[in-house]
Amino acid sequence: MSGSLLLDWAALSISLFNTLVLVWLGLTVLLNAERRTPGVWLAAAGLLMGGAFFISHSAILGQQLDPSSPGLNFWWSAAWLPVILAPFAWYMVILWYVGYWDGAETDLHRRQRPWYAVVILFTLGLAGLLVFTHPIPTFAQITALDLGGVPAVLGVPVIFLAYPAYILLCILLALDALLRPGPSGRPLGSLARRRARPWLVASTLVLLAVSLLVAAALLWVSADARVEYGSAADIYLRLSQTLAWFDLVIAFLIGLAVLLLGQAVVTYEIFTGKSLPRQELGRAWRSALQLSAAISPVAAGGHLLQIKPIYTLLISLLLVIGAFALFTWRSFAEREAALRQVRPFLSSQRLYDQLVQPGGSSAGLDIQAAFAALVGGLLGAPRGALAPLGSLAALAGAPVFYPPESAVPLPRLHELASQAQPDGAALIPLEPAEFAGLRWAVPLRAERGLIGLLLLEDKAGGGFFTQEEIDLARSSGERLLDLQASAGLARRLIELQRERFTDSHTLELRTRRALHDEVLPDLHTALLLLESDPAAAQTQLTGAHRRISELLRELPAPDAPEVTRLGLLPALRRLTETELRGRFDGLAWHISPEAEAQAAALPPATAEVLYYAAREALRNAAEHGRGDSPQRGLNVVITAAVDGEFSLTIEDDGVGLENSRATSGSRSGLGLHGALLAVAGGTLSVESQPNRFTKVTLSLRVA
Repeated sequence: MSGSLLLDWAALSISLFNTLVLVWLGLTVLLNAERRTPGVWLAAAGLLMGGAFFISHSAILGQQLDPSSPGLNFWWSAAWLPVILAPFAWYMVILWYVGYWDGAETDLHRRQRPWYAVVILFTLGLAGLLVFTHPIPTFAQITALDLGGVPAVLGVPVIFLAYPAYILLCILLALDALLRPGPSGRPLGSLARRRARPWLVASTLVLLAVSLLVAAALLWVSADARVEYGSAADIYLRLSQTLAWFDLVIAFLIGLAVLLLGQAVVTYEIFTGKSLPRQELGRAWRSALQLSAAISPVAAGGHLLQIKPIYTLLISLLLVIGAFALFTWRSFAEREAALRQVRPFLSSQRLYDQLVQPGGSSAGLDIQAAFAALVGGLLGAPRGALAPLGSLAALAGAPVFYPPESAVPLPRLHELASQAQPDGAALIPLEPAEFAGLRWAVPLRAERGLIGLLLLEDKAGGGFFTQEEIDLARSSGERLLDLQASAGLARRLIELQRERFTDSHTLELRTRRALHDEVLPDLHTALLLLESDPAAAQTQLTGAHRRISELLRELPAPDAPEVTRLGLLPALRRLTETELRGRFDGLAWHISPEAEAQAAALPPATAEVLYYAAREALRNAAEHGRGDSPQRGLNVVITAAVDGEFSLTIEDDGVGLENSRATSGSRSGLGLHGALLAVAGGTLSVESQPNRFTKVTLSLRVA
C-alpha cells in the first residue's frame, strides 16, 4: 500500500469496479451469444482474462506490501499471465470482429497477414521467456530495485524492453483493423460496425495510452534501479508513492476503456452475433454499472478502514437489495409506460360501427391513430409506411403513411419483398434515394407467408432500433394489416349482399308490377273473351306472352352454367376466344397436367369464384395494360400449377397498375373477388411493377 488512505481507497475501488464490470461483460457475451462460435469464446475469454487480472490486482492492493509475503508474491506472479495475454486477446478479438477470417482475398486479410504471424511469434516468445527463463522480477526485487538477477540487455530487463513493444504492436495493429475493416457477412453488420467503430477506436486509443504509460513506468523503474538511494526502506517509501499514482492512473484508464467497450457491446451487440441490440441488455448494463459503482467503494473502504467484515457485508447486502428494489420499480414504471404506448392497438377500432354504416369503405377504417402511435411513439421514427402485399393486398387497400401528408409512390415493393426471406434479417436496409428517404423495411408475415412491409426512416437521434422494438413493430404491423384486411373482406361482403338484396328487391317489384298491371289484366280479359270473341282473346294472350318474354329477357344472364358445363380452364379459354379475342398481342397457356386435372375436379361453386376473378384480371389487363399508348405491345401468360395448393396466375407485360386500382372496392374490382375467394378458402394476390408487369395470382388449398 502507498500509505495514503485516500489514494489506496481510490485505487482499490477502481480495481474492484473493473473486476465486476469485466466479469459481467465476459459472462454476458458468452451467455447471450446467438451461437457460441470461436470468436465469441475468444471475446468472452479476453474479457474474463481482464477480470482475472483485476482480481489479482485487487488482492495485491488489499494486502500490506510486505515483500516477504507469500500471498503477495503469488498474486504478483499470477497477474502476469493475463497481462501478457491481454494485448494478444484484444488483437485477436478485433481481427475476428472486423472479418479477418471471413475471406482470404480481402484487403484486410492481405494487409494484416504478415503482422498476424509476427504477433503470434512475439506472443510465443514472451510465453517462452515467462516459462523457461523467469524474466519477470519478483515483487521483492521491484520494491528493492534489485534487478541484477533478471535477464537484461544493456542493464534493462528483457521483459521491460519486449513487453512495451509487444503491447504497442498489438494495439496499433488492432487500431489499423478497426479503421479499415473487411466486409461484413452479418445482417446489418456493416452498419453496426460503422456505428460501433467510434467506441472501439476510442477504447483502443485509451489502451494505447495505457501501453505508453506502462512502457514509461517500466523504463523508469529500470533507470531508478541504477541510482543509489540508501536503505531498502528509503527505496520502498519513494517507489511506493510513485507507483501508486501510476497504478491509479492506469487502472482508471483501463476502466474507461472497459466502459467504452461495454457501450459498443451493449448498444450494437458487436460480439453476440445478434442483428439488433436488445433494450433489456442495455438496462442490464446500466444496472451492472450502477451496482458495481456502489459496492466497490464500500468494499474498498471497509477493508482499508479495517471494519469488521460482517459490517462491510451488511452494507454491501443493503446496497444490493436497495438496487434490486430500484431496478424493480424502474421495470414496473417502464412496463406501465409500454402498456400506455400499446393501448392504441388494444382499444376498439369501432369496426362494427363502420361496417354497418351504409356507403362506407374498407379504406375508411381509421388505423391512422394506431399507426402514428406505432411509428412516432413506440419506435421514435419521424416517418413510416405500412404497405400490404400478397394475399392481403387486395383486401387491405393502399399503403398507410405517417404522417399522412408524407405519402409517396412505392414502386419497388415486390422486388423488395423477394429479399424478405423467412429466416432472414428482421430489418432490411433500404436505399433511401429509392424509397423517398425511408431507410428500413420490417417484413410482416402470416401463416401463408409475407403479407406486407413496414417501412421506416432512421430512428430519431440516429440510434439503432432494438430487438424489442422491432418485435413489437412486427406484431403491431401484422395486426393492423389483419384488421384492414378483415374490415375489407367484411365490408365487401356486406356491400355485395346489400347490392344483391337491392337488385333482387327492385326486380321483384318490377316483376310484380308488370304481372299485376299488365299481364294479369290481359289474362283476365282473354278469359272473358274466350267464348264470345276467340280472336280478341287470342290477341290478349299474345300480348301477355310477349310481356312475359320481355321480363325474362330483362333478368341478368347467368354465367355459372357455362363454367359448370365446361369447367374452369375451358371456360377461360372460351372467354379469351370470344370476348377478349384480339385484345392481346400474345397469349400463352402454361398448364400442367396435374393442374388440368385439379381444375376439372373443383366444386362448381369454387370454380365459379375462380372464373370470375380470373375474368376480372384478364379484363383489367386488356383495358389498362397498354396505358396511354394504344400501340404498346401487350402479352399475357396464363399459368396453372399444383404445389400443395392450386394456383392460377394471369401475368401481363403491360404498364403495371397502382395499388389503389388493383384493390378497388367496386363490385367488379379485384378487391371484391379477393373477398369472395377468401370465403371459398383461397387468396388473391397482386404484384406489379411500373412498365414491367402485373401478375394476379389466385390460390386455393386442395386436398
